[in-house]
Amino acid sequence: MFGKKVIVDEVKIQNLLSKNIEDVFVKESLEKKLRSGKVLRIKLGFDPTGAKIHIGRALVLRKLKEFQDLGHKIIFIIGDFTAKIGDPSDKLEKRPMLNDEKIKENLKNYKQQVGKILDLKKVEFHYNSRWLSKLKFNEIAEIAESFTVSQMSNRRNFKDRLDRGEEVSLREFLYPLMQGYDSVMVEADVEIGGFDQLFNLKAGRTVQKHFGKIEQDVLTLTMLEGTDGRKMSTSWGNVINISDEPNDMFGKVMAMSDDLITKYFKCVTDLPVDEVEKIYTGLVSGTIHPKDAKIKLASEIVKMFWGEEKSVSAKNNFESVFSGGAVPENIEEVFVFKGIKLVDILIDKKLVASKSEMQRLVSEGAIKNLGGGQSVDNKDFMITETIVLKIGKKRFIKIIVK
Repeated sequence: MFGKKVIVDEVKIQNLLSKNIEDVFVKESLEKKLRSGKVLRIKLGFDPTGAKIHIGRALVLRKLKEFQDLGHKIIFIIGDFTAKIGDPSDKLEKRPMLNDEKIKENLKNYKQQVGKILDLKKVEFHYNSRWLSKLKFNEIAEIAESFTVSQMSNRRNFKDRLDRGEEVSLREFLYPLMQGYDSVMVEADVEIGGFDQLFNLKAGRTVQKHFGKIEQDVLTLTMLEGTDGRKMSTSWGNVINISDEPNDMFGKVMAMSDDLITKYFKCVTDLPVDEVEKIYTGLVSGTIHPKDAKIKLASEIVKMFWGEEKSVSAKNNFESVFSGGAVPENIEEVFVFKGIKLVDILIDKKLVASKSEMQRLVSEGAIKNLGGGQSVDNKDFMITETIVLKIGKKRFIKIIVK
């Protein structure tokens, strides 16, 4: 593999360096490398802070796929050690440390999810605990020589917190040092990540230089907002996970803010630029209804992760549930974790007054699952998937599983 030439395609190289890209550092160096025909080691690190990979992170994985399709070697770092330290990037407060049990739980299906986008047979996986957990104090001190206190203190989110009189722990200072040391250990030529990772990615260059290595080039990608327009966050329930079932994925796209339709078309799908522009023009002029645009967007996204057949099935399911005015357009939505009792949700949302009313409605068959899935046939019904319910004659709710 390492003695072979890679594909040098100018159109693909320019697309790689432009689509969804915020910054390339150093662009001239990376362009030269991509045209050289040499197999590059392209590094990406994910900390398993959650069990599911959302569509925002998928942008970075899809960029890796572009490198992979050109013949470059993908170096995937699973940050089972750095997850304990906690990445402070774009955080307004201290990130809590994770324990080994939680990290192990989050990692159960990680590779399977990555395999939805990358050819796993051509990926070199590393767990950074293999080297970071073995560092001695004098070795950590040597890595720390790469940076000054001033450089760390002037990092934007650190500076903002310090200016507000808030604490920044020394542990947080260590994070970019550890991520940078990963680049030394895997001999990265290029590292990619979200735009919020810019400081950490450049830290890789600094640490590599300190150890006499060739500095990696850095490529950062556009940050994708969550479905409600805020920062994409699992805790806010505004994410689309790449492992979401087709019907859930389709429904989440349909529920997203209209303002994000064009950006999602541009960033998430492979539609040609001119087709995306036509959709944008149609939305602005009113010749395309947001609902119709979302149906196309949802179809494209589901097809990307589940294939054409399941995309068509999800579209038909959605239209059968929402056709004919059976469900109001302003239906209330609630995001929950799998396993919560339906009665607790309905009481909290004041859709039923008590557990006794819930029992009565269930007995009368007055709670309908409009998606045609599992019937609500007992008062202790558990939520296991996204459902749309009709309660009585006039009450509706959409319960979305995170």
